[in-house]
Amino acid sequence: MPFEGPEEPVSRRVRRLVLIIDADPAFRRLAVQALSTEADCREAASVEDGLEILDRRDPDLIVACLDGGAAAGAETIESLRFAGYEGPILATSARVSLGSAVEAMRAGASDVAGKPLSATDLLRRVGKLMEADRPAARPAAPGRRDSADFQGFIGTSPAMTEIYEQIRRIGPSRAPVFVTGESGTGKEVTAQAVHTLSGRPATRFVALNCGAIPKDLMESEIFGHVKGAFTGATEDRAGAAELADGGTLFLDEICEMDLALQTKLLRFIQTGEMRRVGDTRTRAVDVRFVCATNRDPLADVAAGRFREDLYYRLCVLPIHLPPLRRRGDDVLALAEAFLARFSAEEGRHFRGFDAAAADIVSRYSWPGNVRQLQNVIRRLVVMHDGERVTAPMLPLALAHGSQPMAAPVAGPTHVAGSPPMVEPFWVQERRIIEEALAAFDGNLSRAAAALEISPSTIYRKRESWAREGLLQAG
Repeated sequence: MPFEGPEEPVSRRVRRLVLIIDADPAFRRLAVQALSTEADCREAASVEDGLEILDRRDPDLIVACLDGGAAAGAETIESLRFAGYEGPILATSARVSLGSAVEAMRAGASDVAGKPLSATDLLRRVGKLMEADRPAARPAAPGRRDSADFQGFIGTSPAMTEIYEQIRRIGPSRAPVFVTGESGTGKEVTAQAVHTLSGRPATRFVALNCGAIPKDLMESEIFGHVKGAFTGATEDRAGAAELADGGTLFLDEICEMDLALQTKLLRFIQTGEMRRVGDTRTRAVDVRFVCATNRDPLADVAAGRFREDLYYRLCVLPIHLPPLRRRGDDVLALAEAFLARFSAEEGRHFRGFDAAAADIVSRYSWPGNVRQLQNVIRRLVVMHDGERVTAPMLPLALAHGSQPMAAPVAGPTHVAGSPPMVEPFWVQERRIIEEALAAFDGNLSRAAAALEISPSTIYRKRESWAREGLLQAG
């Protein structure tokens, strides 16, 4: 994640993506219809489903209902935030009170709306949140240099120093680059750095998120279309490939691309020629490809979800980004940089972390990587003020997640001379999860953070155990 610099370095951004989490299908339909002119929508009937979508995609805004379900109220918002989502959240509820609204805002909601909610009001609130979330010039923090360590990155750990050297060597090449790494590790920053060092025009960096665009629109987004090519094509339109001509085309979440479109992309890479949807004329385009995924591309190749020949065409110069937990002192350096930036933005007076808080931040595993760290520091600055960040200001899950788990309850004993008694894996797994939930008074998001797993994993497993009548067994 960059500390400074533009967050929209592309010539044309795709339509924004909104995730709607609500058990009521009628409200989801209303929301999709209301927002269809402004954004693409993804629907989730539960927090668990929403977290699974977050594992694959990074929406620009979330509309989340706080009523009912495995996680309700402020815990719903906490689950989304601890999963690493940092964008605006519009919380909705049929039982809004002053107390519940304050609790939701403290948990990380950007706005709270009561139900029933009209399409007009929903569109107005979403538009306002999206407008407020647009990148703006960020003032430099007093007393700090307004720069990053390397091309938008912060950190001097050996793991990142090696990445910087790779980017320096790779940048001037014309060969495709394939970036892998966990979600939130800075794949788009890497792509932008490669483009900057390529010598290609700065304005010719175009980014597309293959997981955020509906399958039937993806071809048009990449290659463009001509008037009348399909319903809604009211004029000729250049695609990302043409807009990036002479520059870099960054395809994020490349493994989400439909197989049929993968074939067309492969042909484009091989020939350097493309055709707009509905057109009969081919166009020669010179682009340097940078692709990225947080999945294992070879596993997708083996499963038949990603073309092997396309993978080897794109993976000429691979870069694998390390997770934040492998970056040592970079964690605190990033936290201090984010603290300075957000303090300046919010008019706060923070100048650093006290020893206890610094130790917690440094020791926490940060499963959501730099994106999660940035999100936690932003909320901390909004909710507190002072000269130093103290341990009580940090989310409780960080403090517990940085400490060893309590010793588990003893399992079956082994009697000498008899075969070893080993519990089935699911029994041990269930006990560990239930003990973690008990340690955090049933708070799933905090238990998940302490176990360094996704909250959706706990939701999914507990629902499975409940269906099988195993939740209280053993």
